Amino acid sequence: MSATNLAVEQLQRVLLPRRGEPADVRSLYLLEAEINKERLEWNDRFSVSIPAGAEVSFQTYFNAFPASYWRRWSQLDSVVLKLNVSGEVRVDLYRSKIDGARIGIEGAVVKDGTIEFEVSLAPFEDGGWIWFDVTAESDAKLEEAGWWAPVAPQAQVMPDGTEVGPFEARATVGIPTFNRPADAVAALEALASDSAVDAVIDTIIMPDQGNKHPADEPGYKAAVEHFGDRFFEFRQGNLGGSGGYSRIMFEALGGVDGEGEAGAAKSPYILYMDDDIAIEPDSVLRALQVARYAKSPILVGGQMLNLQERSHLHSMGEVVGRHDFMWTSAPHVHYDHDFSKHPLHDRGKFGDKPDAPNSRDLHRRIDVDFNGWWMCMIPRVVAEQIGQPLPLFIKWDDAEYGLRAGQAGFPTATWPGIAIWHMAWSDKDDAIDWQAYFHLRNRLVVAAIHHEGSVNGIVRSMQKATFKHLLCLEYSTVAIQNEAMKDFLAGPDHLFDILESSLPRVAAIRKTYPDAVVLPSATEVPKAVGAPGVPTKDIGGRLAPIKKAVWLAKGLKHSLSKENSEFHEVPQANFAPIEARWFSLSRVDGATVTTADGRGVVYRKRDRDKAKELAKEAIALQKQVAERFDDLRRAYRNAHSELVSREAWGKVFDEQ
Repeated sequence: MSATNLAVEQLQRVLLPRRGEPADVRSLYLLEAEINKERLEWNDRFSVSIPAGAEVSFQTYFNAFPASYWRRWSQLDSVVLKLNVSGEVRVDLYRSKIDGARIGIEGAVVKDGTIEFEVSLAPFEDGGWIWFDVTAESDAKLEEAGWWAPVAPQAQVMPDGTEVGPFEARATVGIPTFNRPADAVAALEALASDSAVDAVIDTIIMPDQGNKHPADEPGYKAAVEHFGDRFFEFRQGNLGGSGGYSRIMFEALGGVDGEGEAGAAKSPYILYMDDDIAIEPDSVLRALQVARYAKSPILVGGQMLNLQERSHLHSMGEVVGRHDFMWTSAPHVHYDHDFSKHPLHDRGKFGDKPDAPNSRDLHRRIDVDFNGWWMCMIPRVVAEQIGQPLPLFIKWDDAEYGLRAGQAGFPTATWPGIAIWHMAWSDKDDAIDWQAYFHLRNRLVVAAIHHEGSVNGIVRSMQKATFKHLLCLEYSTVAIQNEAMKDFLAGPDHLFDILESSLPRVAAIRKTYPDAVVLPSATEVPKAVGAPGVPTKDIGGRLAPIKKAVWLAKGLKHSLSKENSEFHEVPQANFAPIEARWFSLSRVDGATVTTADGRGVVYRKRDRDKAKELAKEAIALQKQVAERFDDLRRAYRNAHSELVSREAWGKVFDEQ
């Protein structure tokens, strides 16, 4: 502890919730003790009044300091907690171990002044956070608090051993948008709302790829006037996320010749953000400081919180499985963690099963292969060296960029406390709707470029998926996945050619299948007659594998029999998404299934001949993928440098 000026540069401001936030969202910022007789009060995001006798803990997602990440990736050996207090309080500083166990560091009473604590990062090799609790000895006010670096950032080491930087805290922010004008304007307003964030923004680049333009939205004019000559909008055809983000990088780097007006600031960092998000603005500053203090240039990823359940964290980080080349949660990550029910101090109970919900694993450092582009900061030196995103439209472009960066010696870290709120994947049908084409085609393209070893695991996972889709009467999904394999097998030379045309082609295919046609309600078709004996609930327990084997046998027997076309006019059942499983759909000839967002239904109709035709085509294509994968691997790798070049993308943008 010291009252001297140890703090040199702020890394992370201590934040208060916005006024009026519900209790579950407040738990991301502070935890008021249950014994408190009065609630804490605040009028801004940075200072809070604490009644005498009240206690508050900042062991929370946005205010604890993720020490293990700074220990692993940064130049720092220590961090400084700096607080400015009026009144008299006791401050207690703690850290955690990899299993969430709490360790006291030190404490002190402070009255009407500023206090600093310097904490070593040495004990955080594998995990752990640092946080502080405050007890008010009198009516008091925490005027300001934050985590600081005791030194300025130094030069960073490139993979070849040369040094770059240190870099200034400046960024170009890129927000591609497609028919979300209100969301796009809200994102601009959020960035402008915080003066400290506004001060580090060199440029904002917004590719507009839709026919509903932010420029027509209330608030757009004021937002653009606020940013003035720092704002650039580029209207272009629908090139998907990869086309939008590639345009951002292309313009931030000044175009083909490096002299483009939108890149004149030559920002040292490029920040990617989705348009349909809500952002905690301090995340921009935190990402910048992580990037500036890193030992070597690093891609800094923001984590995703659930926009509809805002105390829920989607995931701490993701990797690509090397056996089947499918993205998945990193080891020790728990999907959809609810901080309001399981705050960081929740270590569970003695004797809990390994999968019991608690927060122990949130104290681990999670290492990742890539980060989603809902929020990701890319150093300019990385973009200049490894190139543009692949022309994949959507899906896998962010994963491929992270894998490519990693192979070039530039890691990715998905950083706790740097976050946005985004719609959860559970509210989308993207595994079976039009996006299924891009999921598979792009997975194969990226695997050809980055996967080492046998393709057998990938092919087996495709075979399993095809079988499951057919059992679930998802014929449109199998049809467009077959189209995805055809486009992969056609090689890399046509990827730019089909960048805009793939989506309309896939949409046209899907229109011919009833399982892809969304109806407003199940009341649009006759009342379901019932499907007695068909299971609708999953089961667990010791006997579950035996019961499911029986279900599978019955489902296969039914699927191989001739369908009853009467149920193509009158459904047997109306299934909610949670009931629309292989063991239910494989036993019916016609049923409505509610979409994931609950806004409509599709009518799935069993057609044995169509299923047989799709299965036969899928098997043949999967065989071709297996047989030709090594040749295609060479072809895609040879074409890669051209596919990610500014020159190739420049030609695409010139045609827009």
